Amino acid sequence: MRTVAVVGASLAGLSAARSLRKQGYDGRLVVIGDELHRPYDRPPLSKEFLSGMLGERDLALETDGEDLRAEWLLGTRAVGLDARERTVRLADGGSVRADGIVIATGAAARQLPGSEGLAGVHVLRTLDDARALRDELAGGGRLVVIGGGFIGAEVASTAWALGLDVTVVEAAPTPLAGPLGEEMGRIVSALHTDHGVRLLCGVGVKGLSGEARVDAVLLEDGRTIPADIVVVGVGARPCVEWLEGSGIALDNGVTCGADGRTSLAGVVAVGDCASWYDPRAGHHRRVEHWTGAQERPAAAVATLLAGGAVEPGVPRPPYFWSDQYGVKIQFAGHAAGADSVTIEQGAADDRDVLAVYRRAGHPVAVLGMNQPRLFTRWRKQLAATP
Repeated sequence: MRTVAVVGASLAGLSAARSLRKQGYDGRLVVIGDELHRPYDRPPLSKEFLSGMLGERDLALETDGEDLRAEWLLGTRAVGLDARERTVRLADGGSVRADGIVIATGAAARQLPGSEGLAGVHVLRTLDDARALRDELAGGGRLVVIGGGFIGAEVASTAWALGLDVTVVEAAPTPLAGPLGEEMGRIVSALHTDHGVRLLCGVGVKGLSGEARVDAVLLEDGRTIPADIVVVGVGARPCVEWLEGSGIALDNGVTCGADGRTSLAGVVAVGDCASWYDPRAGHHRRVEHWTGAQERPAAAVATLLAGGAVEPGVPRPPYFWSDQYGVKIQFAGHAAGADSVTIEQGAADDRDVLAVYRRAGHPVAVLGMNQPRLFTRWRKQLAATP
């Protein structure tokens, strides 16, 4: 391979570029990113960066003096892939021809319909998003977070610590029931009420009110929640529109094997946009977590360099963490499909638990709240289970 193009310059793209060099690729390497920023760490955006504890330099993912001998095309969005010509088309009219392509275009925050152009309404996905929200939170006031998932919960926790009046609105009856299951989702989301943050569940958002700036959130049950600032945290969509018509298989992301290979030879996908096959679950799934974006590119790059001639391994169970109200929450595995969950250590009322999810008696996931040592042991056990 004379040229490899990595499309996406966040953690997954950077990890792929590093893996290419580490695995011996010494050809031309082009990294394409739609943001102007060098690769930066996203998890602190909703926590330490938002609170002012970390600055922008602290977010840098590249180490001092690191040189991947890459051509960086930043502030340049990919708009198309010509599989026959092996060419990535760019929004500025340019193009990059490559023998191998790594797709790492990530995901974008979902917007609330009708909120476009209304001041005071934010999503949180990028550094620019975090800058704008941080500036608003510094002024205090009433914050309404739409969506009780991990991003919304972290923003609520950070804003509460900054002294804002915070309300979280969640359409589902139980926040975090998707990733954690209803029982543990209820325990984790109780952190909001423990700290005086209002949590409204089982009600959807009808819309927002305000002239030039938001002044309230309108709920479907007729209630109105006054708001000076609104954060929309209702999930993310994979950034794969640019691949439509390319011939690559898409289904809630780029459809991949267990090693990142796509339906097109010489093209692999990693990170939030990639729907990898999970041998443990028996189906494809996207893993939108930091650890997956760091670890999985090594397997995808090995596949790319070997021309698909390597046997795919079994990816480690997905792992993620969250910090809310001073509690460290860690999770590994998949809660979906578990037929039981038991608290093995600690007490739910103390928000200090180690819970194990099982299917037919076999552990499939583990959740820790302020239980890092015990959690680490269980996580290793999960990874060792075929």
